[in-house]
Amino acid sequence: MPKTFKGFRIHEIDGRIVARFDELTLDDLAPGEVVVRVLFSDINYKDALAATGAGRILRRYPLVGGIDLAGVVESSSDPRCKPGDPVLVTGCGLSEVHDGGYAEYARLKGEWVIPMPPGLGAFEAMSLGTAGFTAALAIHRMEHNGQAPSRGPVVVTGATGGVGSIAIDMLAGRGYEVVAVTGKAESADYLRSLGASQVLLRGEIDLGKRPLESVRWAGAIDNVGGETLTWLTRTVDNWGNIASIGLTGGADLRTTVMPFIIRGVNLLGINSAATLRDTRLVVWDRIATDLKPRHLDRIATRTIAFADLPQAFDAYIKGRVTGRTVVRIGAGA
Repeated sequence: MPKTFKGFRIHEIDGRIVARFDELTLDDLAPGEVVVRVLFSDINYKDALAATGAGRILRRYPLVGGIDLAGVVESSSDPRCKPGDPVLVTGCGLSEVHDGGYAEYARLKGEWVIPMPPGLGAFEAMSLGTAGFTAALAIHRMEHNGQAPSRGPVVVTGATGGVGSIAIDMLAGRGYEVVAVTGKAESADYLRSLGASQVLLRGEIDLGKRPLESVRWAGAIDNVGGETLTWLTRTVDNWGNIASIGLTGGADLRTTVMPFIIRGVNLLGINSAATLRDTRLVVWDRIATDLKPRHLDRIATRTIAFADLPQAFDAYIKGRVTGRTVVRIGAGA
């Protein structure tokens, strides 16, 4: 590998967040047993928060940004990884406590590094990234808890985001009836093209006020939180599962115990960043097989050059992004 390489690093200078391209050496990176030549990364809302300072994501500075990466092992002292192996990493504290994927090389703990599943390449893996892994983890946990297509429709909120879009595609591919909830009326055709049988506009929904409202859903994947999540607890059927993923609508949850002790509703917290390795391996295997999206080309429609990364974050902060963006990092990618 070269003596120096380019990385997009986030600094805190005089109390301000400054994100910029730096020339780095391997010694500039946090320690780890595996060095990966990065081919692709992606952009998640969390990446935009970190790079712009709109959210205090990093716990130490400076750090290379990017919570996801896919590439090829350059060197390794971990027996699970060998030079030349195609691999991916999502979450695991990247761009939070450890240098992330927005660099031509990454140094990582072997525990975090996942072999690229057969049937996926580096570009496809980053078309999915943390968003795809989170959607798949939610479905995996719901099904482990008894969710099945025969039990009825599953509603997905925040449907046009990366997690929501991929969740719709995965659920429909598994045979679920999927209802999408969005605030973007212009995205209805897009959501139907992914497999949604019905699209509801968020502003037209009566959220109700009673502890229990009429049953509407067998299960739910929620990217919004706040009043939307409260509404889901009121309207999910007996023994249904709600996978709680996001909080774009607020962090508060004002509900009662009634949905849980009368209908047996299960509220499943989905923390993809801290998922244990054994579960990661199982879920990524499912992403490459029975949960593989059928319309990923409609979701990941943007690929940008590494040099264009700084200009891409603002649209995420302003909520103007539908689907996924892949970042081409390495030469030959």
